[in-house]
Amino acid sequence: MNRILIVGILLISTAPLYAQNVAKLKEDARNAVGIIGADRGKTQTYCEIVDLLGRQLGWADQETHKKRADREKDKKKTKASLQRIDQLQKKLGPEFVALENILNDVDLKSADGQEVGLIIQSLNQTCPE
Repeated sequence: MNRILIVGILLISTAPLYAQNVAKLKEDARNAVGIIGADRGKTQTYCEIVDLLGRQLGWADQETHKKRADREKDKKKTKASLQRIDQLQKKLGPEFVALENILNDVDLKSADGQEVGLIIQSLNQTCPE
């Protein structure tokens, strides 16, 4: 009985901390998206990163259906893309790092995580198709 009581007390006492943390993550996401979205150069850089990451995912999906020679070409493309993404992330600066950290800190399957995802997705909507 004491264990249940202790767990209950811990859950109740940490709930405000969780709410504060989620509120901070949302605020940080809004700030980072606002800074990137307000700067045309940063927006273009962000969109290029999103595009390269999308291509990476596409190549990964196709990987199982390719011949060995094609896979070797794709490995070179992948390496070049990852290097370019790294350069772009450095160019974009702390705002991109903030978005990465936010995505690592939130459960995207939760309601709060989905809200954070929508905040970030609003920036994706500025990217050309």
